[in-house]
Amino acid sequence: MKTDLRRVLSISGQPGLYLYVSQAHQGAIVEALATKKRTCCPMSARMTSMSDIAIYTDEEEIKLQEVFEKMHAHLGENDAPSAKSNPEVLKALFEEVLPTYDRDRFYVSHMKKVVEWYNILKNNASLDFESLEEETEASEEE
Repeated sequence: MKTDLRRVLSISGQPGLYLYVSQAHQGAIVEALATKKRTCCPMSARMTSMSDIAIYTDEEEIKLQEVFEKMHAHLGENDAPSAKSNPEVLKALFEEVLPTYDRDRFYVSHMKKVVEWYNILKNNASLDFESLEEETEASEEE
């Protein structure tokens, strides 16, 4: 099954990634990808969809989905280095996967989040993503 990054959320102050399940009276019902535990997240929480995140490069911003696809092509079936890895290991990974990343605006702290999210998606969802074209076609059919 393909992963729809529009429904995968990062919630400020909460570890891991969450799948948007439904709207609730006081917020949103989300399910942790790693534990499958559902909870109600208040609307005051800062929730960011994975489809809205991009990484700075020297030329432009690249969507996180593209970065994940490049990481998967580079790493194959292996996990990405741990978020607790040496910063030099993380920098080396991104220099191979995304050689034009902006070294002034894409920090090691951002790299840690990206590799953590990549590993969560790889181990608990799918790295086969719904493309923008598929999303457009699906909405036109409705």
